[in-house]
Amino acid sequence: MMSVRRLPVYILLDTSGSMKGEPIHSVNVGLQAMISGMRQDPYALDSVYLSIITFDIEAREIMPLTALSDVQLNEITVPQSGATFLGAALQLFIERVDRDVRKNTKETKGDWRPLLFVMTDGNPSDIAAYRKAIIEIKKRNFGAILACAAGPKAKQEALLELTDRVVTLDTMDSAAFLGFFKWVSASVSIGSSSNGLTEQINLPPPPPEVNLVL
Repeated sequence: MMSVRRLPVYILLDTSGSMKGEPIHSVNVGLQAMISGMRQDPYALDSVYLSIITFDIEAREIMPLTALSDVQLNEITVPQSGATFLGAALQLFIERVDRDVRKNTKETKGDWRPLLFVMTDGNPSDIAAYRKAIIEIKKRNFGAILACAAGPKAKQEALLELTDRVVTLDTMDSAAFLGFFKWVSASVSIGSSSNGLTEQINLPPPPPEVNLVL
């Protein structure tokens, strides 16, 4: 029996101190809505594998690459305070991709090209490590990289070094995060139905709460 080709989807979430309170609560609500939305899509249910990495003063893989049907998400929490070590999170992401994503062999097709979604409300505190990780990411062939600058203090400039697909959220309330994660869900559905065959996945138009940086 042939194994199904997986579409690995990695979500990197900022859990630095400034996300405490309503923002992280809204992220948890949005994530649950995103997972429910993806599970309605038979293509996604068949192929999507999801991993979540959080970052504050350190980076943690809170959910290793898991089949969408098996995902059981615990509530994501935020420490009292903490820096935004996005560089460390990208480094951990690279290590996990290199370890977990199946490559093509003579006998079998590997996984589809991974999708990466990054959400932060600030600037990387470890900018040198961040830029070093970007060099490694650009050596690898990802299906799409999408970054979200959430809230009025988030800086787009650093995220634009990672990807030209950057969106902003003006507010950090549940409507904004819900809009963002539903958009992620729609983007993943497109990725799973096109099976990562296109050079870059054509993302759906964002909802009103999500502004595309051009």
